[in-house]
Amino acid sequence: MAMSMLGNGLCDAKRYEDALSVQEAELSTELRVGAPEETILSTQSNLVRTYEELGQYESALSLQRDVYSRRLKLSGEDGEYTLIVANNYADCLNRLRRFEEAKSVLCKTMPVAQRVFGEHILTIKMRIVYARALYGDGDATLDHLREAVTTLEETSRTARRVLGGAHPITGVIERSLEEARSTLARALAKSARGPLTGR
Repeated sequence: MAMSMLGNGLCDAKRYEDALSVQEAELSTELRVGAPEETILSTQSNLVRTYEELGQYESALSLQRDVYSRRLKLSGEDGEYTLIVANNYADCLNRLRRFEEAKSVLCKTMPVAQRVFGEHILTIKMRIVYARALYGDGDATLDHLREAVTTLEETSRTARRVLGGAHPITGVIERSLEEARSTLARALAKSARGPLTGR
């Protein structure tokens, strides 16, 4: 517990290199002594965030994949923490421009989140990450870009109704929607000048 508090405190102070050393030692100790699975998963999740803050996205992805697999076994596909981890995993894949993998993860988990939680903030976040996987891909078709715009427009309406216009997530959606519309506009202009692969 002391190591966990120290690691989290160092992260809060933005001393990520120091936090990394503490969190890696904490995880090693927990694995060695056979700590409960929940404890190990919590430490791994903290470590993923630290790797991301340090720009070590490959390390973050490798660990996030493990967290997702273990969480799936522990909590089942419709567990709240499983769905949170699935969204984090897809977001990590997006950062590494592995858009097809991100879409694959979310196509399996978004319907589950919708069924279990409805118009919950988690479902809204998953739609944002999914839309980014669609429009972030340099090989996206016009249909994919249109789907990204439509998804964000619908998600924006939901977020305004559920969270309110002043909520930070609503602002994130608006910025993502602006990016998606710009990407679609560029693709349409390019298409007008010549054929677009996969149109």
